[in-house]
Amino acid sequence: MTTYLLALDQGTSSSRSIVFDAQGRIVASAQLELPQIYPRPGWVEHDPREIWRTQLATAREALTKAGLTARDIRAVGITNQRETTVVWNRKTGAPIHHAIVWQDRRAEPICAALREAGMADAIQQKTGLLIDAYFSGSKLQWLLDNVPGARAAADAGDLAFGTVDSWLIWQLTGGRRHVTDVSNASRTMLFNVHTNQWDTDLLAALRIPRSLLPEVLPSAADFGKTASDILGGEIAIGGVAGDQQSALFGQACFTAGMAKNTYGTGCFMLMHTGSQFQTSANGLLTTSAAQASPRPQFALEGSVFVGGAVVQWLRDGLRAIEHSGQVQQLAESVPDSGGVMMVPAFTGLGAPYWKPDARGTITGLTRGSTIAHIARAALESIAYQSAALLQAMSRDAVANGGAAVSELRVDGGACVNNLLMQFQADLLGIPVVRPACVETTALGAAYLAGLSTGVYQSTEELSALWKAERRFVPTLEHDRAQELMARWEHAVAQTALPHPA
Repeated sequence: MTTYLLALDQGTSSSRSIVFDAQGRIVASAQLELPQIYPRPGWVEHDPREIWRTQLATAREALTKAGLTARDIRAVGITNQRETTVVWNRKTGAPIHHAIVWQDRRAEPICAALREAGMADAIQQKTGLLIDAYFSGSKLQWLLDNVPGARAAADAGDLAFGTVDSWLIWQLTGGRRHVTDVSNASRTMLFNVHTNQWDTDLLAALRIPRSLLPEVLPSAADFGKTASDILGGEIAIGGVAGDQQSALFGQACFTAGMAKNTYGTGCFMLMHTGSQFQTSANGLLTTSAAQASPRPQFALEGSVFVGGAVVQWLRDGLRAIEHSGQVQQLAESVPDSGGVMMVPAFTGLGAPYWKPDARGTITGLTRGSTIAHIARAALESIAYQSAALLQAMSRDAVANGGAAVSELRVDGGACVNNLLMQFQADLLGIPVVRPACVETTALGAAYLAGLSTGVYQSTEELSALWKAERRFVPTLEHDRAQELMARWEHAVAQTALPHPA
């Protein structure tokens, strides 16, 4: 009898649910948009009730489309937008405030105070993170300090904090379980990733009562059962991971040196470092990888701010194309970029450069340059930025006695562009591999749920299920690739604006 797994993929802009069969193939899916709330510049919120409403609706719709009932589903897996912070009343289940989304910057003054107090090194050593308002801990402190009555209620043990996975599990189990997994806990700035425990010193520094916090489990574990009235019967919740760690797991990157890059609006690259905790000398974050046992597993993570968004700029800003799908044809109408280099530093540059003041540049223009050359340079900029990131990761890995990356697994919307993927392989000098199922974030959650409920016996079994759709092998001479990367770094150096006298 076929066994099915239901993955709930709660993202920043939408809630999705996908039913997978035991071979990791998609049976049915459903998606609903999630409204964004912008109360002030730099503030981003979601209504937790809408998160739950849209997620539940898509889960029910996906089951209906698949023609399945709760009895057919072995387990539910959950993957979620990370760092987004929800606080609710344990007795009523009502949120005390909108969720504060990962992009939100309101807690920066709290982070500045932590830096001034000399906490940066201790936080990086314990959590793998840099002090930033991106992470949940400072958002949680802001809620306790700014929502009337919140701190008194927290001190009395009446409130519960969670990232989106915890909020969904509370709802799915009818308030019976208040839990999270290590990959989400590792993004709070409150969690010691060496011991997999909430850290007493960090809780004290941010004035967070321990009673607020969920129990932390491995990513494949018993997170409870859905209440029978939610999906038409009880189903085990067996897997939970933050979205980028879930994608790493869905790509079957289970051992040190394996890496994946998600090509979305930006690019998120993670490299598994096994059981070895490595702090980066290149501005990367260290994070807990999704793990199927209590033994800590780690990954290095870096992000490119403008990836696929450069194609949107070609369409909406330059009006060089009418829709995004045309970019490959336009870029392929010329044999190369004709010496044109584009650095899309629209909002500064992320890892490994960390140049917040950088601004976008187009260099190398001649009288013969055309819009096709600019389009090609724009597309190639995604590969250049990702190559710089991967090279930084490999330097960190080798410096820590590990192995350099030997192939890059890819997913996300822009990975369907063959020209981009080939150029990526050429720059890196290693194969770039696109999987048969590019829905790797949801697939990772399904795999974790299947592991904890006996659908799969081991990660080796999952590795055997992973299938490549296309493998892009380098065709460029190593010296030429090095020359191109040197030209890219020269272009990056020209992005810094001179400061006014």
